[in-house]
Amino acid sequence: MKAKTLLIWLTGIGTLTITSCTKSSDTEDTTEGNWILRSSFEGYGRSEAVSFSIGNKGYVVTGYDGNKRLKDLWQYDAEYNFWQQKAEFPGIARHAATGFAIDTKGYIGTGSDGYNKLRDFWEYDSGTDQWTQKADFGGSARFSAVGFSINGKGYISTGYDGNYLKDIWEFDPAAGANGSWTQRVSMSGEKRSGAVAFVHDNKAYVVTGVYSGGTVNDFNVFDPAKPEGQAWTQLRKISNVSDESYDDDYNIVRSKAVAFVMNNKAYVATGQSGSVYKDTWEYDFTTDTWKSKTAFEGVARLGACAFSLNNRGYILLGTTSSTSTQALEDVREFFPDQAYNENEDQ
Repeated sequence: MKAKTLLIWLTGIGTLTITSCTKSSDTEDTTEGNWILRSSFEGYGRSEAVSFSIGNKGYVVTGYDGNKRLKDLWQYDAEYNFWQQKAEFPGIARHAATGFAIDTKGYIGTGSDGYNKLRDFWEYDSGTDQWTQKADFGGSARFSAVGFSINGKGYISTGYDGNYLKDIWEFDPAAGANGSWTQRVSMSGEKRSGAVAFVHDNKAYVVTGVYSGGTVNDFNVFDPAKPEGQAWTQLRKISNVSDESYDDDYNIVRSKAVAFVMNNKAYVATGQSGSVYKDTWEYDFTTDTWKSKTAFEGVARLGACAFSLNNRGYILLGTTSSTSTQALEDVREFFPDQAYNENEDQ
């Protein structure tokens, strides 16, 4: 059950109001948006798994259950609200990998087996329920990177290989039997790991994450159709740094959050930055601004998964802290335009 957030927000911005007297702080009571509990994940609870969507099905593979790294693959049917186990991932069990989907196939690569950073790369065919190893990821072995796909090609960027990273590599599945990787010009923003990425209108947005100096507040968009050197653009910061009022209540910086897109808006939720979070933020692509929505109604968490299915957004799994062995199993769907109803998420 979740209480309304007015008093919490006022407490959180008390120091800001004193030190930034040029700004207003007309904080609203955030009860716009409603979370509904769905069928619990049927496999082991886990954090830092890979999730992707193909058609109207969501997929979750690999991850860490608090004791061991995993290789099982599960499919979620949103129409009938059930889970079904699929062919086991044949690579090394891992966590903090990344992936994406292209047409009817899902892809997964990088990550950590607990001792080694990885760069192998695999394709899952949802039509045949089979895995095939593809060309190794073109960059260095790493974990906590982001992955996304645009116009039939996949991309992996950022992560940690012993150094925080911001390079980006493009995967073409049609180039030869095993596909091929090509390096594109790196992101113009800060190096990072534990970021999130989401795609809208054939552009990828990369935001949040952590680097050697702490959490990052820059926000970058990638357009692969533009010439090299012009593909990345920086958007407004995600912290309260401007002299305008739009960012007065921003508290978005974090790592190991999740993101999804629905109804032409993006959503970022959960994660950590000192504390572990359960708040939800809605991004408006037309105004380049963020709005607080009803917080995720499960416990605060990091390392969760998210996917969109037929314009419906879901958050699932994760863990309660970076040192916890508690792996979560709950699944919730978000309705951003509904009023919060505490009795529905039971």
